Amino acid sequence: MKNIPPTPPEITQRAILKMNNLGSQGKPFLFIIDYELKQPIVLTLEEIKQENIFYKINDKTNFTSDKSPFERPLYLEKFPISFQEYSKSFDFVKQAMLRGDSFLTNLTKPTPIKVNLSLLEIFQQSRAKYQLYFKDKFVLFSPEIFVQIQEGIISSHPMKGTISADIPNAETVILNDKKEFAEHTTIVDLIRNDISMISEKVWVEKFRYISRIHTHDGDLLQVSSEICGKLPADYQAQIGTILFKLLPAGSICGAPKPQTLAIIKEAENYDRGYYTGVFGIFDGKNLDSSVMIRFIEKQEDKSLIFKSGGGITVFSDAQSEYQEMIDKIYLPIF
Repeated sequence: MKNIPPTPPEITQRAILKMNNLGSQGKPFLFIIDYELKQPIVLTLEEIKQENIFYKINDKTNFTSDKSPFERPLYLEKFPISFQEYSKSFDFVKQAMLRGDSFLTNLTKPTPIKVNLSLLEIFQQSRAKYQLYFKDKFVLFSPEIFVQIQEGIISSHPMKGTISADIPNAETVILNDKKEFAEHTTIVDLIRNDISMISEKVWVEKFRYISRIHTHDGDLLQVSSEICGKLPADYQAQIGTILFKLLPAGSICGAPKPQTLAIIKEAENYDRGYYTGVFGIFDGKNLDSSVMIRFIEKQEDKSLIFKSGGGITVFSDAQSEYQEMIDKIYLPIF
């Protein structure tokens, strides 16, 4: 009898069951979940030792560097699609919004890049709260928390709103921007609704606070909020079930989720893969995770693409969104 490979739903169910089983035993594990939930990966810390996978999750890492600091001049060249090509996707999303199919849609595109570092060197030299190097296939350096669980309290910190810190009065400009306010408020409502599905109580701890991100090409300001919920007492035995109920992450799709996911699929016309999925670590009791953005992927021909984008609302301007997509192509090496 031929061995029939498992289907994506079967693979996802196996991942959920493995996470729940490890959670109930209090055993630490790493998880890497793609955007469409087709190829989730769950590995115990022992299993990771057999893989070419390195992570940095705040103060938790399996990487020890024995290389000297990066001293040669950094070279990063971007080859974005034309504004005309971007506009076709943007206009498609805008029309869907005018029909009432979506209030917020995250539109992303792949950009070919050239850089004088390997993926492993990018991982090694980057400075970000969340970093992942995966088998020389992709690397990421994300500033965005997906969810954290501490002592039974789950929290999410969606990032919506990016501006160059070099712009005069940048913080005031972005906090007073009507489009950015609408986008951020929509995503806070979406995340609050998501967390309510798995929590006994939900609240917004902080609304629209500013973080500064250092890059090789200047600083960026990002706007975030913190939404919290109280999990049931047996959350560790349901850790996989809880996590998958929240996916895909609201900050990288939009609202309402089902219709917006369909809009994204048609507007983008490319495979996100692990980009905008989530990864993180369960330490036996608590969990820390990130949205997989700031993402560089190696193609079969060894060329590199950087996947980036941003949230679109009815107030969005195509030229501004196109520029934000390009501005997010950076390396946090300084």
